[in-house]
Amino acid sequence: MEEFHRMEAAGVSVTIDLRVGHVRVFEAEQGGRTVRPLHSAPWVEDKAIIGDQSIPPNLRFLSGDFFCAPFGASDLEEAPDHGWTANSAWHHVGTEREGDAVTARFTLTRSILGAQVEKRFTLRDGHPFLYEEHIFTGGTGRIPVANHAMTRFGPSGGRLSFSPKAWGETPAMPLEPDPAQGRSALRYPARFTDLSSVPLASGGKVDIRDYPPAERHEDFVMLVEAPESLLGWTAALRRDESEIFLSLKNPAELPVTMLWFSNGGRDYAPWNGRHIGVLGIEEGRTLDLAGHRASIAPNRLSDAGIPTALDLDPAASVAVRNIIGGVAAPDGWEAVERIETAGDHLTIVADGAGVLDVPCDTNFLRG
Repeated sequence: MEEFHRMEAAGVSVTIDLRVGHVRVFEAEQGGRTVRPLHSAPWVEDKAIIGDQSIPPNLRFLSGDFFCAPFGASDLEEAPDHGWTANSAWHHVGTEREGDAVTARFTLTRSILGAQVEKRFTLRDGHPFLYEEHIFTGGTGRIPVANHAMTRFGPSGGRLSFSPKAWGETPAMPLEPDPAQGRSALRYPARFTDLSSVPLASGGKVDIRDYPPAERHEDFVMLVEAPESLLGWTAALRRDESEIFLSLKNPAELPVTMLWFSNGGRDYAPWNGRHIGVLGIEEGRTLDLAGHRASIAPNRLSDAGIPTALDLDPAASVAVRNIIGGVAAPDGWEAVERIETAGDHLTIVADGAGVLDVPCDTNFLRG
C-alpha cells in the first residue's frame, strides 16, 4: 500500500501521509526561496513510537495539517479522538489538471455516521497555498468538524494576527491539570475580548498574540469570529524563519479559530517535553474541545446563533473548505496588520512596514 502521495504544481508541492490523511510536507517557492510553514512531530520517524499500537494513529503520525470529524472526543461513534478522518487510511483515487490547477482526490477507507468522505486537495501554479475540501456524501446526523494545521516557531518566537474576533475563551478544564503529567499556564475557564489581556492561572494577564505566551506549557484557546467578517484569516509571522503561515476560511462555514499552544508542556510519552514551539491553528465548526455529543447538543455557542456542527444530508453531499499556505516575510516585517481580498490576489498589509500581494483564489471558500 502506498504510504505517501506527492502532488505538485508550478512552484508548490504537498505530500500526504495516506496512513492517516495528514499533510506531511507543504512547500512553496516564494520570494526566491522555499517556504515550509508546517510542523511535524519529532517522533514521526521513530520506529518505537509509530509501531506502538497503544498510541492513537493520529498521535503517532502527527503532522502538518489534518481534518477532524469529529473534532475532539469521538463520544458518539466509536473512534479515536479527532475521528477516523485523522486516524485511518485514505485511498488516492486520481489526480487531474484543469488549466492552472492540479486536484488530487482521496477517499476515506471508513464511513462516518454512514457518510462516505472524500478529500480533495488542489494546488494552483504560482499560488503558495493548499486548497483543501472535505466532502461528506450521505450519512445521517450532525458532526463537529475542523482542520488542524500546525506551525513551529524558533527560539525568537513570533507574532500572531487575526481577522476580527467577537471574543475568546478557554475551556472548562486546562489541557494538563495534573502537574505530574504537564503544565498549563492560562486560566480555565476564562472569557475575554482583548487578545492582549488573557488571564493567567497564576494571576496577571498575557498577550497571546506574542508566541510563546509562557514557558513549558500546554494551552488551548477558542476565538469566535466577529459577525461582520467575510474572510476569516490567521497569520503567524515566524521570526527565525522569516516566514508567515497563513490560514484562510469562510466564517459562515467555520466560525471559530482554535489555538493549541504546545510548548514543552507535556512530560509523558511520546511528548517527553520535546514538542516545543508549536502552535496548532484549527479552523472549526465545533464547541471547543468538548467533543461530539456536546457540540451537537444545545450549548452556549449555538444558543448565540453560532453553529457548532455540520448537518449531514442522507440524499446529498456537504463540503467543508479551507486554505493554508505560507509566504516569505519581507525584511522589516514584525506583524501582519490586515489581509484583504483583491480580485485573484490577497493583499497582506504589515504593521507599518509595507504591503505584499499574493495570488490566491478566495472564491474557492464559497464553493
